[in-house]
Amino acid sequence: MIEVVAKLLRGPVFLTGEELECVIAFTNPVTARSTSAGSEMLAWASAQIHCQFHTSESRVSLPPSEETKYDVQAENETVFVPNRGERGKCILATPPKILFCDLRLEPGESKSYSYCETVPLDGPPSFRGLSVKYAYKLTVGCQRVNSPIKLLRVPFRVFVVYGLENYQFPPDDAVAPTNPFLDEDESITKDTRLVDLATEMLMSSTSRRSLHLYNISNVRGKVGKFCIFKAIYKIGEDILGTFDFSEGNIPCLQFSVSLQTEEHIQEDYQRKPGQPVSLSTHARHQESCLHTAKTHFSLPVPLSATPSFMTTVVSLKWRLHFEFVTAREPVEPPTVLENQSEIITWTGAGKIDVDTFSWDLPIKVLPTNPVLASYVSQLTSFNSITI
Repeated sequence: MIEVVAKLLRGPVFLTGEELECVIAFTNPVTARSTSAGSEMLAWASAQIHCQFHTSESRVSLPPSEETKYDVQAENETVFVPNRGERGKCILATPPKILFCDLRLEPGESKSYSYCETVPLDGPPSFRGLSVKYAYKLTVGCQRVNSPIKLLRVPFRVFVVYGLENYQFPPDDAVAPTNPFLDEDESITKDTRLVDLATEMLMSSTSRRSLHLYNISNVRGKVGKFCIFKAIYKIGEDILGTFDFSEGNIPCLQFSVSLQTEEHIQEDYQRKPGQPVSLSTHARHQESCLHTAKTHFSLPVPLSATPSFMTTVVSLKWRLHFEFVTAREPVEPPTVLENQSEIITWTGAGKIDVDTFSWDLPIKVLPTNPVLASYVSQLTSFNSITI
């Protein structure tokens, strides 16, 4: 028996173009139950990154050339096929790298191998939608002599920072910024500079504040004003907005704000022409606001959510969805006399004729630092099997 453990060193979240590093340990364990432990041998082991693409047949229609084809090799258990047994189609794969050949482990012996590979720049982001799914995995294949191949998969998450692929690092590392508090052997590598550059680009895009004011009105008149400070956010940020109903002549009884994503299937891939988009709600704020002059809301963008993106099959867009309930007639506020000494209770009207209307405000959501996202990721950085 051999235990195989694969662990991602930096966590389970990466940028496209970033180097993924994984340590894979092979151990011949000695247990209390084993009476005659002997050496174990593996013929070979190999590792590879791949992206699996899966669609909902009721929502997405792929051309015949892009549909999943029967793969004879996938049924052959002596051929390394990283996506064997998985649903969908492998749309992206790195070349397999051999870790070793003819490994012999004595009882209690363990050997570790390091696997490094760059996440392809042209890949889509990780996404688990209602119509489309993109899933990245690192697969390690191992085989004993005259035995079928065993697969160990470690899923991980990928962010795409658009524009990062056009940046050219200087050929001379001497011109790169250095940290005086680090030793020379701990100096900044190209990989860490990539993450730093992406973080700087995201900060530059999302830190610009520009006041956006919107008048809220319906066919009967003005309800109020809405103010938001920017339209581009990173996942993990809070979206802040304020309402001012003091200048409106139509009373607002209640409002709600929902943070939603729209999953659009490109027209050429729609199962039915003109089919509606798929909506998902990530956060919601609701408030009763009769006689309220000013109020605000705060909606967090979940770190587990997928930023805005577009591929040939699907695009993901973000929006704030507003719903308002307004009165058709003015609602008199409670009156309190200046010399009122007794406690009085104001009771609202038992019946009010109302109107409802909604409004959608598009926003843009970008990725965040992958190291930060790794701390709250539901994916684990390791996995193991016994062969």
